[in-house]
Amino acid sequence: MSEPTLLNNEIRDWLMDCGLFDQLQLADFAAASGYFSISTVAEGEAIFREGDAGSFMCIIHTGQVAVQKTGADGQVITMATLRSGRAFGEMAVLDGERRSATCVAASNCQLLNLGKDSLEKMLNDAPKIAAKIIRALAVSLSKRLRMADGQLAAQQI
Repeated sequence: MSEPTLLNNEIRDWLMDCGLFDQLQLADFAAASGYFSISTVAEGEAIFREGDAGSFMCIIHTGQVAVQKTGADGQVITMATLRSGRAFGEMAVLDGERRSATCVAASNCQLLNLGKDSLEKMLNDAPKIAAKIIRALAVSLSKRLRMADGQLAAQQI
């Protein structure tokens, strides 16, 4: 096995910092780092658009990302502003559906990216680590859904 690259070490450290993957061991982070990549996105740049095929997901390392939907009247509505440590785009990667929203860099961003193909490769190469990552994403999605349910219920009262 080759020595880990500086880039893989940086990705490993970012994965450890994001807080999403508390169930992973140090060796798991090192192994997972080879499946992620880093991207830099300038403020105002679209990361992906509503309706696009979901070929990758992101975790914010630095910066903020606006989640936007277009209303029936054509108005763009910002649904949320995501900060460091938040994952986004994972729904499309997990379920194979098209993007449910547009995500735009609200400031200059550094992102960790996990492609659908890389996740499939991780499932084949390192299934236990992939399972931990998918479980962490599912827990994150579940928390968001519960929050949204609570907000909907509060609006009904």
